[in-house]
Amino acid sequence: MRAVLVDPNAPGHLTLTEAPEPAPLSSQALIDVKAISLNLGEVKRARRSEPGTLLGWDVAGIVAQPAADGSGLAVGTRVVGVMNTGAWAEHAAVETAWLAPLPDSVSFEIASTLPVAGLTALYSLEQAGQLLGRRVLVTGASGGVGLYAIRLAKLSGATVTALIRRKETTSLVREAGADHVFVGEAGNVAAANAPYHCILDSVGGQVLADCLKYVARGGILVNFGISAGESATIDAGEFFRTGRSHYYGLYLFTEFGRRPARDGLRVLVDLVAAGRLDVHIDATENLAELGNLAARLFNREITGKAVVVVD
Repeated sequence: MRAVLVDPNAPGHLTLTEAPEPAPLSSQALIDVKAISLNLGEVKRARRSEPGTLLGWDVAGIVAQPAADGSGLAVGTRVVGVMNTGAWAEHAAVETAWLAPLPDSVSFEIASTLPVAGLTALYSLEQAGQLLGRRVLVTGASGGVGLYAIRLAKLSGATVTALIRRKETTSLVREAGADHVFVGEAGNVAAANAPYHCILDSVGGQVLADCLKYVARGGILVNFGISAGESATIDAGEFFRTGRSHYYGLYLFTEFGRRPARDGLRVLVDLVAAGRLDVHIDATENLAELGNLAARLFNREITGKAVVVVD
């Protein structure tokens, strides 16, 4: 089959070549891949992985072979799913617990943006409980997860503040539903609307340190990324004196032990099918251009989601 593998000498450290067909486990369905969505985390991983590695998390396509244990969907079913690695190819073996059916009304391209970005936003917001009438802050708000988080928080009745680095993405986060927008490299620019019942942080570093000061009593900060750096110096005294506030580290693939991916994907797919959840796709390419698209995403030339169509 055709697949995009790690190649340090190629654009984005990725090249289209031939690879062995996947051999599904009994709990996995074989998928004919129709669309793939790129995420910054996997694009960065391509730059530190061994040559010949097959990566990729997000996948949408059609069941070509059902799981041998009978746990999955029938041949011909349109599906969306997520995997630890292996999506950047014509065929993928995906755990049935990480797959959800896809109605005809939802395109493969849109569906492919749901797994990592959509599930991260959904599962992060769920940590905060009831959001109706409460304040939510989303950092890195113009990214794929950030835009989904804004939309889902608004659907839950929250007042949403977006923190972005570049002023030119203001209209994008406004269109997603942000009530307030702050522009800056540090979290303290969002202090005006504090405290927040829920803060979703994908930046880390100084932004994380600043935002911990703005968690409301009984509130939570969910950190799921470190785009600006891994280290942060916090005022521990100020944080614990707030009282009953929480810090939650969310790594999506460990969340599936708490709530299977198919459960969250069904929620997201239903919202999209009902016209209640939209997605911003900034760039679409074919499989041969995946490396170039990955390079653009790595260089922060893309806002929202980047999609690869497999034909």
